[in-house]
Amino acid sequence: MIFCVDDDNTIREIEVYTLLQTGFEAKGFPDGEALFEALKTETPDLIVLDIMLPGKDGMEILKEIRSNPETERIPVIMATAKGTEIDKIQGLDRGADDYLVKPFGTMEMVSRIKAVLRRCKREETTSDTLTIGNIILKDNEHKVTVNGKRVTLTLKEYELLKTFMLNPGIVFSRDKLLSLVWGVDHAVESRTVDMHIKTLRQKLGEEGKHIETVIGVGYRMEAKG
Repeated sequence: MIFCVDDDNTIREIEVYTLLQTGFEAKGFPDGEALFEALKTETPDLIVLDIMLPGKDGMEILKEIRSNPETERIPVIMATAKGTEIDKIQGLDRGADDYLVKPFGTMEMVSRIKAVLRRCKREETTSDTLTIGNIILKDNEHKVTVNGKRVTLTLKEYELLKTFMLNPGIVFSRDKLLSLVWGVDHAVESRTVDMHIKTLRQKLGEEGKHIETVIGVGYRMEAKG
């Protein structure tokens, strides 16, 4: 079940109709009040949430969803006419799983919903503890140790490392990492990825060697070496 929250009746009806036609169950809501009333009796697989809403805006609603133990793990894709980098980053830093900038195509929406659901399913079925070399990542504790010693990482460094450790041997382009970790496409300079990889390697010390540069392509993490 997908919940679509948008105060524009036409947009909301199109979103719901498209999802129904592509095999999903879907319901639409005009504001946060209607959404939270529905959440009392049903937990959706994902919420498509507009930012510009009457009453509580999307950011406030997202904060409330993430602060409630009963709804905190529901994937949320933010949808808004605002397309600036700061709006995207604020939403993602507050716990959004992805971002759609209006006007967006309905099939783009479906594609992003499927991608987020696949990612969340993979994370749910993945062991909490990931290990490569002497690096151990315990996701439920948001903790990384190297040779038994705690390593303090920023949120993006942590997400980069987790992405690599979930996919050993897979090469990620800078654009792909921007999409997966920052949730944006080309909205942040690709140099940002290089800088975060550099500081991540430094913090991992000798174990930073597991993060390899693939010239002309991007980065990957290998268990060997």
